[in-house]
Amino acid sequence: MYRQFKSTLPAFIALAALISTAGCGGNTSKTAAADTAKADSGKKPKYLSEPLIKSIYTADPSAHVFNGKIYIYPSHDIDAGIADNDNGDEYAMRDYHVLSMDSIGGKVTDNGVALDVKDVPWASKQMWAPDADFKNGTYFLYFPVRNKEDAFQIGVATSKSPVGPFRAQPEPIKGSFSIDPAVFTDTDGQAYMYFGGIWGGQLQKWISGKYDPNGSKTDNGQPNAPALSCKVVKLSSDMMHFDGKPQDVQLVDKNGVELSTKDHDRRFFEGSFMHKFNGKYYFTYSTGDTHYLCYAIGDKPMGKFVYQGVFLKPVQGWTTHHSIIEFNKKWYLFYHDTELSNRNHLRNVKVTELTHNADGSIALIDPFVH
Repeated sequence: MYRQFKSTLPAFIALAALISTAGCGGNTSKTAAADTAKADSGKKPKYLSEPLIKSIYTADPSAHVFNGKIYIYPSHDIDAGIADNDNGDEYAMRDYHVLSMDSIGGKVTDNGVALDVKDVPWASKQMWAPDADFKNGTYFLYFPVRNKEDAFQIGVATSKSPVGPFRAQPEPIKGSFSIDPAVFTDTDGQAYMYFGGIWGGQLQKWISGKYDPNGSKTDNGQPNAPALSCKVVKLSSDMMHFDGKPQDVQLVDKNGVELSTKDHDRRFFEGSFMHKFNGKYYFTYSTGDTHYLCYAIGDKPMGKFVYQGVFLKPVQGWTTHHSIIEFNKKWYLFYHDTELSNRNHLRNVKVTELTHNADGSIALIDPFVH
């Protein structure tokens, strides 16, 4: 959910951002450039989907089905008057709202503030992309936020209602770091958390196992080495702690070779999610600076996962963050763009149908109508 480059233009015309990436030591992808230069004609884009809610800005939608109803746990974008900078300070979210809907295409309800940063004792600022789960009568809200030392950690809050209010634990989850928690409960009842993000997500500042505030601002600095990847860890039976040490999510190509740091079109950046389809585990994630949503498939929830391809082309706006649910025997992708504001840090959540093909692949989605 983080954007590093300084730009007041909607990144729907993100060719400039890609050029900036090359100047910062990244790679400029011809395919990404083609996909993100669509607005050069000056025509107003036609969007595949409409914003689910227009009364507030929302992003990073984590959707879940609880008791036959859809609940969406997004981050809540605000305009805090902070200029764009390489630290992502303009993404100054302070609280979470929970959205709910009885059906796809039906009325969307904003259930108000579910958790505020001022009610998290260890937190300082920037409540970024959350996730949620349910077990034994309790709803769990997992959230990343900067601690008093300015390092991101992951907290957990609980409620007896899916819409909150949620009460945060007095300390972050021990052993947690970075951003973008995504919790998946398998059919055997075991829950897993996937988390992490590079650049503003600080994953690269934890390479040594301890937080280094002066560490790299981007990645591991080794273009030909395996890229930094998402972390995965089992959750304890009470859903409040890590059960073991976080491990790397191993992402490999179809020849079994790990994706490299320089492979910006395919390597993990942030925004992971997990869903299960026909007995296979689908690890989905954002490539960040090349603006794709990609997927990889594995036989076990902790991997390894074999890269398959892109399933969502670049949206309008710099960031891409998503979730995938099954509802009434259909699958849906929740995502965000900047249709309402044309500003990268003021986003709106959307939903569209997602299709698994007969061979297990995911059909490519274009967020625009041509």
